Amino acid sequence: MPLFVKTPAEKMTEPYPRRWWALLVLCLSLLIVVMANTSLVVAAPDLTKDLGLSSSDLQWVIDGYTVPYAALMLLLGAVGDRYSRRGALVLGLLIFAGGSVMGGLVDETALVITARAIMGVGAAVVMPATLSLLVAIFPRAERAKAITAWSATSGLAIAAGPLAAGWLLEDHAWGSTFLMNVPLALVGVVGALLLVPPSRAESMGRIDYVGGLLSIVAVGCLVYATIEGPHFGWGAGPITAAVVAGVGLLAFVAWELRHPNPMLDVRKFKERPFNGSMLAVLFFFFGTFGSIYYSTQFLQFVLGYNALETGIRLLPLAGAVFVGAAVTGKLAPKLGVKLMVGTGMIIGTAGVLLLTRIESGSTYTDFLAPLLLLGFAIGLSLSPATDTIMGSFPESELGVGGGANDTALELGCSLGIAVLGSLLATSYKDKLTDLVGGHLPAAAMDTAKDSVGGGIAVAEQVAKNPQGGTQQAQTLLGAVHESFAHAIAHTSLIGGIIMAAGALIVIAVLPGRKHTGKHRQEHTAKAPEETVDAA
Repeated sequence: MPLFVKTPAEKMTEPYPRRWWALLVLCLSLLIVVMANTSLVVAAPDLTKDLGLSSSDLQWVIDGYTVPYAALMLLLGAVGDRYSRRGALVLGLLIFAGGSVMGGLVDETALVITARAIMGVGAAVVMPATLSLLVAIFPRAERAKAITAWSATSGLAIAAGPLAAGWLLEDHAWGSTFLMNVPLALVGVVGALLLVPPSRAESMGRIDYVGGLLSIVAVGCLVYATIEGPHFGWGAGPITAAVVAGVGLLAFVAWELRHPNPMLDVRKFKERPFNGSMLAVLFFFFGTFGSIYYSTQFLQFVLGYNALETGIRLLPLAGAVFVGAAVTGKLAPKLGVKLMVGTGMIIGTAGVLLLTRIESGSTYTDFLAPLLLLGFAIGLSLSPATDTIMGSFPESELGVGGGANDTALELGCSLGIAVLGSLLATSYKDKLTDLVGGHLPAAAMDTAKDSVGGGIAVAEQVAKNPQGGTQQAQTLLGAVHESFAHAIAHTSLIGGIIMAAGALIVIAVLPGRKHTGKHRQEHTAKAPEETVDAA
């Protein structure tokens, strides 16, 4: 076998011999993309201190990655289908590495946000390419197992990002959390050329660039509005973005219904397996990522764990993901998608609702059961939902399928962090005002109410002030801890209710095993017909 794989996956008459090694490359690429978000959570305190970031600045350092990432995946997935899926993977990794180098070397807020946006563009190329290549390389009989490994990698990245970043931050500055992506991305590039076969859609027509542009406008404006509005108020910018998102979505649907070769055939949303699986991914990541986001803050700010210690304490979540993935790999073929996805969503809802017990005296053990349940739920439900979504698309639209799945995933994460984060901030402010309102100068009170980190910083200043003293500082610190614990419990209740409603909707929409199997057979049968038509 030659060193560089040149035979396209579509031309192979037998299953590709090195497909499991190729899967390792695809999972590594996915790992890098997801770690870029999770690693920044533990690096946020160092970034804030070094760059003097405001709450708004920090939000956009994190979400500067999210907006292009979510908005571009659908179009860039189609571009990969049309020209080269492996080429898209390699190009995306190189763009991602370039943004990482920039982020690791600059020391201005605007440049860090720009670097994160560049990384987001690279991630939007990589993410759908990993799924489309996986489906193109693996035969139908092995595809579910490969997607299970892909899904488990997402869960691993939730813990691996903070762990790797925490280890680096022990001896290095925050820029190292950007630079650690570079060698991994380069390994991915070399691995893609050596182990991943070329692949492209053979029967694909012209790309629907108008539909792609409308999807970018709709998703990009929606993500921007959900980030900016809940956190910083519904001023002219967020309201305008929300209106544009709504108009863009309507225009996208109208255009796709009329176009002979649409970017995304919106009629698929009438298919219950596809629609239910998309809703499952959206609702599931809304609740789980929002919960993990503020649980990590409690571990750092209230319990006082540093970045490395926080990463270590997230490892049980990663382990639970692999257990859930192993279980779903065994049971999903026997029990069906509806039962596995529905069970996973119910378990995830229980994990979120367990966080309603958090109080100021809570310890890490109070977070252990929720983390285990959330990890197990991710492993249990993500791969059957993703397999169903990808199975809804013909071979010529695998990149679009990957883009649709990943857009739902990223949109769920963005909405979860934005909406639940906003509820958390409001609840924290209200409780802290009730506890210490009038006992602090206005400027200090504003800083303390801005975030739990701000409250701790004010308490430290009070301790150093001769007019304050240790006792007053401890009283304020206790109020900050109590307010944040109250906010987590209150937000988890609302998040759990939303997830429970989502679980009921998904269970109602997803059809039984017999209907899902028929749906899969219909889509599988379309592939040879399309090839004949193209010839």
